[in-house]
Amino acid sequence: MNIMVTNDDGIHAAGIRALAEAMAELGTVTVVAPDRERSAVGHSLTLHSPLRIFELHAGWYAVDGTPTDCVNMGIHNMLPIKPDLVVSGINHGANLGDDITYSGTVAAAMEANLMGIPAIAFSLATYEPSNNFTDAAQIAVQIARQVITNGLPSDTFLNVNIPDYPGDRILAPLITRQGKRSFIGKIVDKTDPRGRKYFWVGSEEPHRNDEPGSDFHAINRRHISITPLHLDLTNHKSIPILSEWAF
Repeated sequence: MNIMVTNDDGIHAAGIRALAEAMAELGTVTVVAPDRERSAVGHSLTLHSPLRIFELHAGWYAVDGTPTDCVNMGIHNMLPIKPDLVVSGINHGANLGDDITYSGTVAAAMEANLMGIPAIAFSLATYEPSNNFTDAAQIAVQIARQVITNGLPSDTFLNVNIPDYPGDRILAPLITRQGKRSFIGKIVDKTDPRGRKYFWVGSEEPHRNDEPGSDFHAINRRHISITPLHLDLTNHKSIPILSEWAF
């Protein structure tokens, strides 16, 4: 197997080191990741400035761009052959519910899926310092083995969230749906010492709806959450309704 590893926390993050080392059990690993943290950049591409690549050591490349840039650069310009699998993570922080639309970790897997390559995004569900990345990486290998063995359904990639516990305290994986959160947007409005206004986004913790079958529900009970995602954002149920409007 030829496996490409990327992330949005940057190439020096603990999660990507653990993931790359674990994935070496399955084949040849090449790491192509942002040169610094690029969390919450979503599915963005760098279109108005050049990209640069830095080889840190054999098989490890830093790109001064987004996770989506890294997947594009790795597949089209850097890897000698098309990878068999792209894995993204392990993100330091959960990617659950509506937050997947912001996630660079998930977007990297999405980009690989667009190119017809099986892809998985992995996240460790904590924002606190953690010693569980190695155990999470072993879980990631087990899930990757299943993808390699069985293949993924058409137009599907996986978003995997792993509870922040030692491996022997984590419960079995559940196939889940994308959950929902309730978020009252709050932007901090302040003035710096030079009298200029500045704003801080995302300062309030959202409420996560703990509905059975959702990714939140699984993680809250120490289960691994595996959510199959796809790229079709069409609300198919609304098509008959809108078709009756007098446009």
